[in-house]
Amino acid sequence: MKRKAFLAAFPHTLPILAGFLFLGIAYGIYMHSLGFSAIYPILMSLFIFAGSMEFVAAAMLLAAFNPFSAILLTVMINARHLFYGLSMLDRYKGTGRLKPYLIFGLCDESFSINYTAKVPAGIDKGWFMFFVTALNQLYWVAGSAIGALFGSYIQFNTEGLGFVMTALFVVLFMEQWMNDKHHTSAMTGLALSALSLIIFGSSHFIIPAMIAILLALTVMRQPLERKDELVS
Repeated sequence: MKRKAFLAAFPHTLPILAGFLFLGIAYGIYMHSLGFSAIYPILMSLFIFAGSMEFVAAAMLLAAFNPFSAILLTVMINARHLFYGLSMLDRYKGTGRLKPYLIFGLCDESFSINYTAKVPAGIDKGWFMFFVTALNQLYWVAGSAIGALFGSYIQFNTEGLGFVMTALFVVLFMEQWMNDKHHTSAMTGLALSALSLIIFGSSHFIIPAMIAILLALTVMRQPLERKDELVS
């Protein structure tokens, strides 16, 4: 049963393999450029497993100790998981002992696959989603480990490597833009981010912008769902 579930899940994760390996390697090298040993990105990838947040956490580790700011920023960056969790309530029913890991490992890519994939007949749904989630995390951990270990041997100037995080957000935005039918969510996010930037300045606009986006999309959720149904 487990073997069949693994063989069914693996092809669905192949597109994630290349992306996670590349970004993971970049993250490992980035952590090395900040002075961290290889064990840091490896353990963070194992126990945090939140790609964009891991880049932010690297900077937090070098900043002054401020747990409230760290918690608030983490919640804001990963606020989309509130909607992921609600959407997966029915999908995770009956997964038993696998459910805690499925909740922990829920990332953008695992959500996209597990929410939309049609599990083949005769394949256990819980184990299928488990292997999708586990394989995606394995790709990220492997990339981080390769980058962290390779980073100790490179000699070129790594200044500016932190731009990888910006590139990550751009890629995620473009992916969502191409998959979205009407771009209302994206345009709302851009407009509120620009407004927050004008009001709060470049150093303090992120958290207000994310709070505004979260509230706006919460209010707009039902109209957007109805619009998606009409478009489809």
